[in-house]
Amino acid sequence: MKVILLENVKRIGSIGEVIDVKRGFARNFLISNKKALYASKENIKEVEKIKSNLAKKDNEKKAEAQKISEQINLKEYSINKLCTENKELYGSVKPTEISKLIQETNKIDIKPSMIQPVREIKSLGKYIVKITLHSAVDAEITINVQSAETIQ
Repeated sequence: MKVILLENVKRIGSIGEVIDVKRGFARNFLISNKKALYASKENIKEVEKIKSNLAKKDNEKKAEAQKISEQINLKEYSINKLCTENKELYGSVKPTEISKLIQETNKIDIKPSMIQPVREIKSLGKYIVKITLHSAVDAEITINVQSAETIQ
């Protein structure tokens, strides 16, 4: 299925590009998230007209992502979790918890879908977590998982 991209999408393409993707990916992700339009003749003409506007908006998003990256990049966040005697967690640290932690400490709203732990956080220790703020801007933070002493 051919679609026209309305914003830069990592590993897919850039603004105004007509690409061929699988039908499900187009319908369920690109079009539903307003990242693309069906590639009809009318839509192609429409996108050509507003291409500079879209590029300007994308640059604004990129600049905003750059600011957020400067605030959180290479910072360390601590989280207390209950664990067993052999330092394994009951459950794991999920992206939603990391998102809430960043919201509480830095007052920066980061969606859990932007957060990608390098590996699953299932035991105590320090873990590197990658945050994709924009298709061209990434940040890396360290999550320090510590033992919560008491069981509530």
